[in-house]
Amino acid sequence: MNPTLEALFNEPEKRYLQPDELNVLSQYVSSVPERIQVYRQLRDSEVQTLQPVADQLQQRFSQVPEAILKRSIQHGLLVLRYAAMAMLIDDPSFLTKRLQPWLPEMVAAFDTLVVDEALHQLLAQRLSSTLTAQQFALLSPALVVAQQLLERAPSTNLAREAPLVGIL
Repeated sequence: MNPTLEALFNEPEKRYLQPDELNVLSQYVSSVPERIQVYRQLRDSEVQTLQPVADQLQQRFSQVPEAILKRSIQHGLLVLRYAAMAMLIDDPSFLTKRLQPWLPEMVAAFDTLVVDEALHQLLAQRLSSTLTAQQFALLSPALVVAQQLLERAPSTNLAREAPLVGIL
């Protein structure tokens, strides 16, 4: 749960919530129906969202082994699912907690940074065109966290020296 919201519920025996704290809670509660709708939309259209991204990725990186592309697409799928959950609970740090232990290391181990960055960009573009501006605004904090995690991934020189760099 969102740490700010969680803090509101920590010590009810000491005092009632202040008006500004109630406003924070009210804003979250009023956004829950929209968050649920976006979550359902992402869940129900996962294939329709990711397939065009995967197709574009395959075209852009036709010289990259299929196993690398497949791994990046799998990472993208997991990032999207975790981002959807982070959006639903209004806690972008949820994404960090779930992805930090493995995503940067996997990206480095399989040398997929360039492909993963392109996938992330294509996915964000796709989501911004399939969601309303308000829906995308709910999801984008989680996408930013995912991008930051990718940027922190240790990069091998192979990924940066490969001819893929000129494609981006």
